Amino acid sequence: MSVMLFKLRRVEEDEAEEIRALLDAHHFEYYETDNGRWGLGYAAIWLHDNQRFEEGTALIAEYQQQRFEKARAAYLALCEEGKQPTLWTMIQDRPAQMLLALFAMVVVILFALSPFVFL
Repeated sequence: MSVMLFKLRRVEEDEAEEIRALLDAHHFEYYETDNGRWGLGYAAIWLHDNQRFEEGTALIAEYQQQRFEKARAAYLALCEEGKQPTLWTMIQDRPAQMLLALFAMVVVILFALSPFVFL
């Protein structure tokens, strides 16, 4: 019986490729499902043999821990150099997008408070 090993929803493509390569290197028999045309399906990696499920989850957990440590080290290196992304750098990089987001927030707040303010 097949068992779901890893959900692919909101997973970056490079991470999904690395997990596929990891499963191939350890000779896992798996298949993938996608979201489908309208996004109603379930994107995941499934194992054909549920006997190796524990081994697969441990392997993916170890991989994700290594990926986390690598990303954390890269972020800390950026912090030491003073190049980490901040709100101010995001405003400087995309001022139009930030102004639109701010406008949208103000509109939502006005709609939410309008019954109480404009009685």
